[in-house]
Amino acid sequence: MWRYLKRILIGKPLKSLDTGQSSLTKFKALAMLSSDAVSSVAYGTEQITTVLVTLSSAAIWYSLPIAGIVLILLLAITLSYRQIIYAYPSGGGAYVVATENWGSNGGLMAGGSLLVDYMLTVAVSTTSGTEAITSAIPALYKFSVPISIIIVLLIMMLNLRGMSESANFLTVPVYSFIIMISVMLIWGAYNILSGHIQYQATADIRTPVAGMSAVLFIRAFSAGSSSLTGVEAISNAVPNFKSPKRRNAATTLTIMSLILATFFAGITFFSHYLGIIPNPHATVLSQIGAKVFGGHGFGFYLLQLTTAMILAVAANTGFSAFPILAYNMAKDKYMPHAFMDRGDRLGYSNGIISLAIGAIVMILLFHGKTNKLIPLYAVGVFVPFTLSQSGMIIHWFRHKEGLWLGKSFINLIGALISFCLVIFLFWQHFSNVWPYLIIMPFLLYMFHKIHNHYVSVAKQLRVAEKTKVQLHDYEGSTVIVLVGNVTRVTRGAVNYARSIGDYVFAMHVSFDENREKEHKTANEFKAEYPDVRFVDLHTSYRSIAKPTLRFVDEIAKKAAERNYSVTVLVPQFVPKKHWQLALHNQTSLRLRALLNSRENIIVSNYNYHLHE
Repeated sequence: MWRYLKRILIGKPLKSLDTGQSSLTKFKALAMLSSDAVSSVAYGTEQITTVLVTLSSAAIWYSLPIAGIVLILLLAITLSYRQIIYAYPSGGGAYVVATENWGSNGGLMAGGSLLVDYMLTVAVSTTSGTEAITSAIPALYKFSVPISIIIVLLIMMLNLRGMSESANFLTVPVYSFIIMISVMLIWGAYNILSGHIQYQATADIRTPVAGMSAVLFIRAFSAGSSSLTGVEAISNAVPNFKSPKRRNAATTLTIMSLILATFFAGITFFSHYLGIIPNPHATVLSQIGAKVFGGHGFGFYLLQLTTAMILAVAANTGFSAFPILAYNMAKDKYMPHAFMDRGDRLGYSNGIISLAIGAIVMILLFHGKTNKLIPLYAVGVFVPFTLSQSGMIIHWFRHKEGLWLGKSFINLIGALISFCLVIFLFWQHFSNVWPYLIIMPFLLYMFHKIHNHYVSVAKQLRVAEKTKVQLHDYEGSTVIVLVGNVTRVTRGAVNYARSIGDYVFAMHVSFDENREKEHKTANEFKAEYPDVRFVDLHTSYRSIAKPTLRFVDEIAKKAAERNYSVTVLVPQFVPKKHWQLALHNQTSLRLRALLNSRENIIVSNYNYHLHE
C-alpha cells in the first residue's frame, strides 16, 4: 500500500543516468534558488520601520539611509560570493570555504549555522506567506500555525519529486511576484510623477527626531539586514547548474542581486513617501499596494496572492541548499551517511525530510511569529558570511591569483560589516538570539562525536594484513555472501561461508556508472579470495533489493535440482553503543526482511563487533 502511495505522491524512480538531465538552466535556477532572497523584500523594509516607529512615526525617514547601507553590504556579499563560485565550484559555499581556510571547526561552525538557518528559512518563509494570506483574509488569522505547517509539507512533497519538477513549479510564483512588484513600482512612480499620489511622508528627510540614537539606528539596520538572507544559496548549489556551471551560477547570482536591490530600494522609498506605518494586521507591502492600486481592488489582491505564493515557496531555497550542505558534511564524516543517499527521484530525500521536520518544530516553538524568528535567522546567515568572506581573504593571500589584493579588499569589507552585524544582533536582539549560544556548541559536539565514530569504524574495519584462510569442506550447502566492500567483515563472512558450504558465491550489486569503483572492489576481492566466485550485478537504480532477489532465486532453483540448501549470509558490523546504529545505513535489515519472504532460503547474519 505504502509503495503505491509513494509512487503517486513522488513518482516512479529515475535512473542514475538521468542525473545530468536534471541540471538547472539560469531561468529555472533563478526561480529555484533566489526565491528566498527576492521574497525577503516583502518583510525587510517592515523590519526596519517596525524598529524605528518604536521611537515615533517621524523616525521612519531614517529607513532610507539604513536601506542604503544594506545595499552596500549586498554589493560586497554579491561580489564575494561570485568569487566563491569560481574558486569553489564543487558547492558547499561557506562550509567548504571556511573548512579549507579556517580549519574543521571554522567549517563546522559555518555548516552548523547554515543547517539551522535553512530550517529557519523554511519557517520564516512559510509564516510570512501565511501572514500575507491572513492580511487578505483576516478570518484565517487564528489558523496561522496549521496553514504554515501544511505549506511546509506540500513543499517537502514537491522537492521529493525531484529538482526538475520543483524548478518547473517554482517558475510561476517567483516570476509572477517579480512581474507584480515591477508593475507596482512602475505604476507607483507614474502616479507620483503625474500627481495622482501625493507626498504623505510622516517627516521630511533630515528632519531632527528627538530621542534618535546610534543604538536605535543600529538596531533598525541589523533588523533590516534580514533582506540579505538567501544570497548564499546559489554558491551552495553550483554543481546543480548546466555547463558552464561557474559562469551560469555567477550570472544567476548577479541577476538575483540586481532584482533584490531594485525591489528593496523601491519598497523602502514608497514606504517613506506614502507615510506607511507598520500594522500588526496589515503588512507594509500590502499597505503600499493598497495606496498604489487605489484600494482593495484587483491589483491589491493580485499583489497579495503573488506575495503569499513567493513567501510560501521561498522555503524551497532551504530545500535546495540544505540537502547539498548535509551531503558535503556527511561526505566529510560529520553527519550521518544517510544524507549521502539519493532517493528514487535522484534528490537527497533524507535531507529534505529532515529539513521539513526541523522547520515544523521551529514554527511550533515560535508559534508562527515571523518577527520572533528573524533575528535568530539573521545570525545564522551572517556568521557563515563572516567566516566565508574572511576565509576568502586567506585564500587570496595563499594563491595570489589575478587581482587578488582588490578581491581581498572586497572580502574584507564584507567580512567587517557581517561581523559587526553579528555583534549588533547579539547586542540589540539578545532575547531572541540567545538560543544560538546553546545550539552551536551542541551541534559542534555532535559533529565531532559522529566524526570520531566514523574514523574509529574505518580503523577497525580496515584490512591490515593478508592471511590465508583454512578451508573446511561441508557438502550439501550453497552459500551466497553479500559483499559491499572488502573489509574485515567481508574476510570473516567469507571464511565462515567456506566452512559451512562447498559452493560459495560472493555477490555484489553496483550502480556506479563509470564502474571504476566496482572494478576496484572486484579486483580486491579476487586478489584476496581467488578461489571464490565473485558476481557483480549492475543496476541503473539505487536499490540493491531487486537484483539480490533475482540472483538468489536463480541460485535457489539450481540448488533445488541438486537437493542443496541455500544460505544467504549478510555481513554486518555491530557498533558498541546503540545510538551509533543511527549513523549507518540499515541495508542489512532491509535485505533480511526482503529475503525472509522466500521459502527454502536460510538467511544468516555474520556480525562483526566494534570495540569503540
